[in-house]
Amino acid sequence: MATEAVHSNDEIIADAELDIPLTDVLNADFYSDQLNQNAEVPAKSEMPMPLWEAMKAYPMAIFWSLVVSMCVVMEGYDMILINNFYAYPTFARKYGTYFPGVGYQLSAAWQAGLGNAAGIGAFIGTLANGYLVNKFGQKPVLIGSLFVLSCFIFMTFFAENILVLCLGELFCGLPWGVFSTASPAYASEVLPMSLRVYLTTYTNMCFIIGQLIAAGVLYSLVDLDTEWSYRIPFALQWIWPALLIPLLFFAPESPWHLVRTGRLEEAEKSLSRLQSKSASIDVKDTLAAIVQTNNLEQELSIGTSYWDCFKTFERRRTAIACLAFAGQVLCGLNFAYNSTYFFQQLGLSTSQTYRLNVGGTGLALLGTIFSWFLLLPYFGRRTIYLWGMATICLILLLIGILNVRTASTDIATTQAALTLVWTFMYQLTIGQIGWAIPAEIGSTRLRQKTVCVARNAYYIVSVIAGGLEPYFMNPTQWNLKGYTALVWSGTSLLTFIWAYFELPETKGRQFEELDILFAYEVPARKFRTFQIDRYGSEQLEDLDVRRLVTANKGLTDGVAG
Repeated sequence: MATEAVHSNDEIIADAELDIPLTDVLNADFYSDQLNQNAEVPAKSEMPMPLWEAMKAYPMAIFWSLVVSMCVVMEGYDMILINNFYAYPTFARKYGTYFPGVGYQLSAAWQAGLGNAAGIGAFIGTLANGYLVNKFGQKPVLIGSLFVLSCFIFMTFFAENILVLCLGELFCGLPWGVFSTASPAYASEVLPMSLRVYLTTYTNMCFIIGQLIAAGVLYSLVDLDTEWSYRIPFALQWIWPALLIPLLFFAPESPWHLVRTGRLEEAEKSLSRLQSKSASIDVKDTLAAIVQTNNLEQELSIGTSYWDCFKTFERRRTAIACLAFAGQVLCGLNFAYNSTYFFQQLGLSTSQTYRLNVGGTGLALLGTIFSWFLLLPYFGRRTIYLWGMATICLILLLIGILNVRTASTDIATTQAALTLVWTFMYQLTIGQIGWAIPAEIGSTRLRQKTVCVARNAYYIVSVIAGGLEPYFMNPTQWNLKGYTALVWSGTSLLTFIWAYFELPETKGRQFEELDILFAYEVPARKFRTFQIDRYGSEQLEDLDVRRLVTANKGLTDGVAG
């Protein structure tokens, strides 16, 4: 079916100096007519599927996505745990140094090292996860990571000095990196389009659940003047592996992974477990659509290695995923989120600080719920990300400006209140949608690795920000206090400018449609309105030529049918 398109583009192919013989091009059957017909059935039935109908059709897919995402609770728990221990009196006495006139404090260097240790470990774990999942699948990797985490928690619980504690955090970060990348990728692969954004962003909800548990635990133990005030929070982390390991043994493997590895019969069984038997969706049709998308991506020369994430039009998709994730840090996460240390520097008491911390985490949970019901059903990913970033930028600017009068108790209280408003807005917008974009922007063959690369971009930026933030805030260092908000307001503005020009709208687009949009190099601001005839011969023939030119010359410019 590609013969006419190739003949009509002889000059283009000749100019590209293709290495593939023309006879092979003429005889290539890139798109099976029968497969297109089979795949078109689920594609058309899925697109208009209402939310409630999708929930009834995929109840077990929802359940297993929720279970897998619960692994992330532990990373959210520890993230707030370590950062908020800096203002914990017993923790500061155990691991800190006494400064005359200031009291016990962890030095800025140790705050940076301890706060970033888990992020460095997660970076390594995330990188390894891209290889492990491609070889073994999501299920065995998740179970193995939970076992590994159970062992490393011993280091943090029994740490007698800050060096051992730092190493324990580093090693615990390895499985946390697996959880944070496996969860959104798994949800994206087992759910239909209408449910995709809710369950990929549920990963963020699990972070908040972990943070809320940690905030409550910290507040309840803050008056306990013994080492158990910080050891008990570490010990509670053993609960999650004990609950999740036996449950995950029964989880179905991702059908997309099974198709990529050629195990079609297992993929069909997995789909049967994910879909309701009463749903009017043929499992074979769904499987055909997965195979169709996988074949299209193979024809577009999309591989499965990390290097493939940076080739041709995949480079653009990877960059979008990376910057969308990194934007969660660049908008001031280390400063305004769970900001007990900032509250302490404003002069609030320890009790007030941790009460505000619990309230802030509660607002984060409320923002997530509001986002599900008030934003995600009605607005696109691009719209939510853009205006969320703009609002956050203004809040940070206001906090920084108010620092001119921070000596006033009322002004300091206003600054503290604005960080809570920031927390609510963050989880209403960037915190939520920042998880959905990387999970669906990459091609299906590279989804896991795209999420891993994007998450590692987050960790790199987080380590840099986490290294700088203690110096911004520590009274023995730069002591910028509220002026720190001006720095993050600037990075928020830069992220907003990038998103305006480069972040495409993916709402309502199936994975195959996104492949075509990126192959055609459609500008980000035209993604929402660009019309695709998914089974039209002219577009598919045109993509044949684009694939050949791209594969041989790395060119995509000007190759139209």
